[in-house]
Amino acid sequence: MNIIRVAAFSALLFATGATAFAQAVRPPGGPAATPPKGPAPHDAPAPAVKSRVTAVTVASGLQNPWALAFLPDGRMLVTERAGRMRYVDKQGNLSGALSGVPVVVTGRQAGLFDVVLAPDFAKSNAIYFSYFARTDGGNTVHVARATLGADRLSDLKVIYRAPAVSAPDINIGSRLVFARDGTLFITIGDRFTTRDKAQTLDNALGKTLRINADGSIPKDNPFVGREGALPEIWNYGHRNQQSVALDPNSGVLWTTEHGPRGGDELNIEKKGANYGWPTITYGIDYSGAAISDKAAAPGMEQPLYHWNPSPALSGMAFYTGYKYPNWRGDLFIGALAGQALIRLDLRNGKVVGEERLLRDEIGERIRDVRQGPDGFLYLLTDENAGRILRVEVKK
Repeated sequence: MNIIRVAAFSALLFATGATAFAQAVRPPGGPAATPPKGPAPHDAPAPAVKSRVTAVTVASGLQNPWALAFLPDGRMLVTERAGRMRYVDKQGNLSGALSGVPVVVTGRQAGLFDVVLAPDFAKSNAIYFSYFARTDGGNTVHVARATLGADRLSDLKVIYRAPAVSAPDINIGSRLVFARDGTLFITIGDRFTTRDKAQTLDNALGKTLRINADGSIPKDNPFVGREGALPEIWNYGHRNQQSVALDPNSGVLWTTEHGPRGGDELNIEKKGANYGWPTITYGIDYSGAAISDKAAAPGMEQPLYHWNPSPALSGMAFYTGYKYPNWRGDLFIGALAGQALIRLDLRNGKVVGEERLLRDEIGERIRDVRQGPDGFLYLLTDENAGRILRVEVKK
């Protein structure tokens, strides 16, 4: 794909999502390729009776919010992709932008990304966040730790900087989640034009990484000591992981990732595993050309579930509360292009049902999904006039 087409794709993807771009571009000289077939399940049945829910606006006036974290005092901490971090109080009032946030590279899909509280937040008041910034070798993902104050960040320290590459500022990944053992998982996308690097271990592209809270490398990471491999790699063969959550029962990491044109995936992450991209995929190129003729291959993991067409998944939470008792144990995922909240009915670790919620009511891109301390689900809409929404049962 030449530079002009990459630039056009980037702008259109940012504005309308991958699905719209796929509809706008046709392969020259013929129909689109047929996506490869494989064993992973998809198209689980919708429930016989639709869930009756609505979305209540908690806060508005946010510009392309990307992530939120609930604080012990009841406030929320929200990132905006343009490079701002704000408090939102219980009444939905926004604070001014906190000072001390590092300068970020913005445009296309780049900017300020995820934020999570340190496991010892009650004592340290520390947060961890990911962002895109310049280095001598090019733009890349950074992960920093800082102390959260009343109106500023202090004691900022970059604990991880992904090796820089010359590639478009798209398919960046950058979700964060702390494992139960205190290590930090980081997702890094393939950066689009460098997708083949997802299959090699000498770079961070298309990888799930695992580091200690101080930025050091856990000794039990699978590729520690392997010549030519980055020791921070936990597994590889990913495209663009935009959702992370720990299974509330096992503590195992689950992720979703964007496929190309079709082939969005839900994966259960395994130590040292290869998830196949781009050697295997359930999607095709945005141009309509084939990427691979295989959706499965020996030694490569299958997704637990996949989608075609792509809803462009972002943000995910297992529901463990009591506000919606029939949903306990279900998985909720935001959809950017799909503009819906996806509910997956899970039974014994398998997807047995799928429901699209709020699609007609919201009409906005859902970037993040979190369960609040009050037991409600909260959503971020990735819009110029972004909102925080609370999901409530219709009376």
